[in-house]
Amino acid sequence: MMNMNHLYKSSHTKTAITFICGLVLVFLGFSAYSQEHPPRPLQVSVFQNLSFGAVIQGALGGQVIIDPQGSRSISGDIIPVNMGYTYFPAIFDVEAIPGSLITIANGSDITLNGNNGGTLTMHIGTSIPRSPFVATKNPPFRNQVRVGGTLYVGNSIANPSGNYIGFFEVTFVQQ
Repeated sequence: MMNMNHLYKSSHTKTAITFICGLVLVFLGFSAYSQEHPPRPLQVSVFQNLSFGAVIQGALGGQVIIDPQGSRSISGDIIPVNMGYTYFPAIFDVEAIPGSLITIANGSDITLNGNNGGTLTMHIGTSIPRSPFVATKNPPFRNQVRVGGTLYVGNSIANPSGNYIGFFEVTFVQQ
């Protein structure tokens, strides 16, 4: 009887060890993460700079507005001219994971400096798509963002004829 009892205990122990080893192997096969991987960083590149084209200012001045679709409108006594200077909105290529919520934060108004003296003020306008927007394209394809602006032009004494240049900031925030 002792031999049978000893065999029973030995067989039972082997089964228990086999079962435990099997469970360990099963659990080793599963991967678990305690935190989601951080999102892929947003990448933005300039495809096209903002341009207001050529204008002639009058005695009072006015505004030149470029909308995000590329249309130009004039107010005041400014005359639009076609001297080979085209007008167009700024275009940014934004690469992000589809489904990312992206907010556009325009910088403050900027001062454009003229090559013959004088300064102009520019206000960054609205965008297409409007902020915030959801990224829809899979990288390496990019979401295109078009941004317009308003140029405030004074009279010819305050703003002598010439080329005016400046830089503006637009911040893209991925959420």
